[in-house]
Amino acid sequence: MRQSKITRTTKETDITLALNLDGTGKNDINTGCGFLDHMLVLFASHGRFDLEVKCKGDYHVDFHHTAEDVGICLGLAFREALGEKKGITRYGNMLLPMDEALILSAVDFSGRAYLVWDVEITAQKVGDFDTELAEEFWRAFAGNSLCTLHFRQLSGKNAHHIIECAFKSAARAISQAVRINPEYADEVPSTKGVI
Repeated sequence: MRQSKITRTTKETDITLALNLDGTGKNDINTGCGFLDHMLVLFASHGRFDLEVKCKGDYHVDFHHTAEDVGICLGLAFREALGEKKGITRYGNMLLPMDEALILSAVDFSGRAYLVWDVEITAQKVGDFDTELAEEFWRAFAGNSLCTLHFRQLSGKNAHHIIECAFKSAARAISQAVRINPEYADEVPSTKGVI
């Protein structure tokens, strides 16, 4: 079915998340952090994933646990929805411009968790969102989806643009990677026979 539902409750966050890899971009997002909501709406829309996220976090501290734990849950949802990964393209990449910002992202759903974040964000905050949390989100996603994920910034000055460009680029790369290739629909895309 390529769908999943994740529930995760800790002393810091309470999250429910539903994902459909074969969606249309329909989304219902409420993390308690407006900027993170904005990024997840973009992610769902550009990836054509149906995504529902509800999070109650320890906002009185900051948004660190919220961003990281939503990244964990989204990664787990991708891992569950992909199952044995039969038929997926496996690899995806996107060089995406947004005004002065230009971000390359590349992903491999390899079963090996790794993040390369070669991104220099020009400000410490966008609204009340600490910009360093973008990296924490993607590290949590890669670690729990078991993918290798690279980001490389080629240009950019505006912090909002840089982060938004990264989320859009990743969404489109991930969408490519998880797409079913009809020529290999019953095969795992690895010479090992398993990922």
